[in-house]
Amino acid sequence: MSDFDVHSQLKKDCAVVGDASLCRVLLMNDSRFPWLILVPRIEGLRDLHEVPIDHRLQLFDEIESASTSVRALIDADKVNVAALGNQVPQLHVHVIGRLTTDPAWPGPVWGVGEPDPYESDAQATRMKFVATAMGLRS
Repeated sequence: MSDFDVHSQLKKDCAVVGDASLCRVLLMNDSRFPWLILVPRIEGLRDLHEVPIDHRLQLFDEIESASTSVRALIDADKVNVAALGNQVPQLHVHVIGRLTTDPAWPGPVWGVGEPDPYESDAQATRMKFVATAMGLRS
């Protein structure tokens, strides 16, 4: 994991919350949705099926932890989990809390309106909540 780096687009769009055992956890800078991104710290991964077998259970455990954290943040009606990668080729897993009243419901969040960046205090509060809930290292 020593050669690992987060893709430049993710660096631009997100803040680093911390590291779990396998993944770097990011917070998308869009306050409309509690939106985490998990990036396995294994260089060269592009697709979910490429995760080495000895890391797959850990990845799923971290997705579960992120999902639980996101649900707790806003009492989400639904938590969406997706690994796409059409814009960013590096494997990353989106964990997005959804409310039936959010601006994109019931459709996907991508391409709906303009992102609403966090104010620094709100971002710090959300990041601290997630880091504590997931037991992340900084």
